[in-house]
Amino acid sequence: MTEDWQQGGFGLYIHWPFCEAKCPYCDFNSHVSRSIDQAAWCSAYLSELERVAAETKGRVLNAVFFGGGTPSLMNPDTIAQIILAIKSHWPTANDLEITLEANPSSVEAGRFAAFRQAGVNRVSMGIQALNDTDLKRLGRIHTAQEAFDAFDIARKHFDRVSFDLIYGRQEQTLNDWKSELSQALTLAIDHISLYQLTIENGTAFGDRYARGKLLGLPNEDLGADMYQVTQEVTHAHNMPSYEVSNHARDGAQSRHNLIYWRYGDYIGIGPGAHGRLTLGGVRFATECYSNPARWLDGATRGQVEKQRQTLSKQEQATEFLLMGLRLKEGLSLDRYASLSGKTIPEETLSHLEGIGMIKVSSGRIIVSEQGFMVLNAVIEALIPD
Repeated sequence: MTEDWQQGGFGLYIHWPFCEAKCPYCDFNSHVSRSIDQAAWCSAYLSELERVAAETKGRVLNAVFFGGGTPSLMNPDTIAQIILAIKSHWPTANDLEITLEANPSSVEAGRFAAFRQAGVNRVSMGIQALNDTDLKRLGRIHTAQEAFDAFDIARKHFDRVSFDLIYGRQEQTLNDWKSELSQALTLAIDHISLYQLTIENGTAFGDRYARGKLLGLPNEDLGADMYQVTQEVTHAHNMPSYEVSNHARDGAQSRHNLIYWRYGDYIGIGPGAHGRLTLGGVRFATECYSNPARWLDGATRGQVEKQRQTLSKQEQATEFLLMGLRLKEGLSLDRYASLSGKTIPEETLSHLEGIGMIKVSSGRIIVSEQGFMVLNAVIEALIPD
């Protein structure tokens, strides 16, 4: 009998919690440390892999993602040992995708060659902006030229290279963004992630914004115009969106992230890593302790996770909506009904379709371009009271 998670696939996320510097907009679990015992961290990851593999024997692994933090700061030998262990614990898909996140400041030709030899076959680069003024405002420690150089190095070693840009930055005009995005798309890329700057509580930007010191941010109308221009420019360059913030040429979509959005199972290893894991027909939300020292100490004893939370059928259905509606392919109404035990009211679907927010076709809900502009409102309308 096919379990629900198999419709989304099975992935593994490995979190490296360290960075060279903390970006002011970042709310990820990342830390700056002068001294890192790479051998101890390698041993901890290997122990954790063995622990979770015992729970998921026989599953075919579709994707591995080294995220952070800045996992390109990991020793290539550590990466190699982890990948070797992964392949010994699980059968893997023939097209197994292994992604490594990298920042331009940590890119060296020798290290990238070693990462490729270790088994990494996709790189995702955090470039964020293509001019030095905005890079400095974003707290990045690389220059635009270093970003271009790092990208060239990555392309020499990897067939698949993605990078991130942030728009809606301070003092950025619509024409500024259109020009910068067009420049980015002239590079030899097959995947790009484009995020509008969001101000998160608990970050340096959040504190600055609360004090009225973060000036020059776009208003709501300009933000919407930037999103619309993003769709137009990427489409013109044959890089349409397949998810709200992600664009790719045909066949180059991030397989690991598709596991999230298609609501598959994924294991999270490392400080603060989250997961979704189905065992014995019960789906659990997992979360590791976020403090690096706490996680490292507990890894040798298999005590890195907080208590697992059992997800009810309705909670699973809601998560399925939250994730699946972000995709341009939409989601299956039958799968939603199977998860929740009930259907979405026909009058709700008809209303949203009538006002141009969604399209219902071949048993799927697909959000329209207009609907993506107000996606949170569309999702809220579909989630039962």
